[in-house]
Amino acid sequence: MQKLNFPPYSFRFKNNQNKIAVFDEQRKKFVILTPEEWVRQHCVKFLKNNLNYPASLINVEKKIEIAGLVKRYDIVVFEPQGTIDIIVECKAPGIKIRQETFDQIARYNLELKANFLMLTNGLDHYFCKMDYEKQTYLFLQNLPEYASS
Repeated sequence: MQKLNFPPYSFRFKNNQNKIAVFDEQRKKFVILTPEEWVRQHCVKFLKNNLNYPASLINVEKKIEIAGLVKRYDIVVFEPQGTIDIIVECKAPGIKIRQETFDQIARYNLELKANFLMLTNGLDHYFCKMDYEKQTYLFLQNLPEYASS
């Protein structure tokens, strides 16, 4: 798999019916290793290892209903009281982050109401803090580290 713009992490792999699978620590199972999954796995490690978010607050690939349509988010990080702190949208490294990607995560956030957004293709990362009062978002250099209260 392609080298990504994340610190190096270790992963567990296995061959599953002639396809490579990676162990997803959050879902506690092996999943087929696609380019997007490679980015998602790195991003989860980044949140846990570099920003200190507890694994218990991180949720991966769950269905949500938005305007009557069933969608799947990549990663959501909850706050201890259950509200959503961060939504992460992952794309494969070959997919450029464009306005459509921002529009997609913005649609998810209409329902989820996160404090922060992260968009990544593993090579380019974008971090935003939501400002609901002004109905906009502010670009950041990085997400904040987890701070337990």
